[in-house]
Amino acid sequence: MEQVLLEFKEQFTSAFITEDRWKLYFQGLLTTIEIVLLAAILGLVIGTVICFMNLSSSKAKKCTIPHLIAVTYIDIIRGTPSVIQLLIMWFIIMKSSTNGVLVAVISFGINSGAYVAEIMRGGIQAVNKGQLEAGDSLGISRFTTIRYVILPQAFKNALPTLCNEFITLLKETAIVGYVSLSDLTRVSNQISSRTYEPFMPLIGAAAIYFVIIKMFTILFGKLERRMSQNVAC
Repeated sequence: MEQVLLEFKEQFTSAFITEDRWKLYFQGLLTTIEIVLLAAILGLVIGTVICFMNLSSSKAKKCTIPHLIAVTYIDIIRGTPSVIQLLIMWFIIMKSSTNGVLVAVISFGINSGAYVAEIMRGGIQAVNKGQLEAGDSLGISRFTTIRYVILPQAFKNALPTLCNEFITLLKETAIVGYVSLSDLTRVSNQISSRTYEPFMPLIGAAAIYFVIIKMFTILFGKLERRMSQNVAC
């Protein structure tokens, strides 16, 4: 038992303490969070726009060009691996860029936008259509009704699924090492190659991911309860 504890201590020291390697984990974590937050915002914007483009067919009661563009975008993005999309963005579309964070944010934002579009579509369709008709009968513009009546309810309906999409996005960013970004996952691999002991660096990275995801899960849970209370009032 003492031998096991001694080995554990040595591996922990080598992975986190020696040469202040914990700072590498910290910097990798900051890179991960930066990419996730910016990509989530971009994905929400893109997803909302694509959602309304997709719904334009139901409004016009016929297939429209915006609807075709939205459906094609969603099919292509959801039908291809995110790592391939990232590599295409890095080596082809933005090959002249040296900003790996920007490339990753755009790639993951576009990827997330396809899923957010479907999530928001479900949230909007869950809102009673009579509210839109009531706005028309009161002389309120359709844009105003959608902005102040439909969208808040749709967002509340979609919030749990949007939170799950954020968590999924956080875990998907572990592939940014393919574009030479030192995120949390790549840092753990780099330290593993230095120490020749993959156990502690990988377990440490997994533990950090778990703690961060747990924190966001608790935060999202509180947000959902707060929104439910506001609606109840």
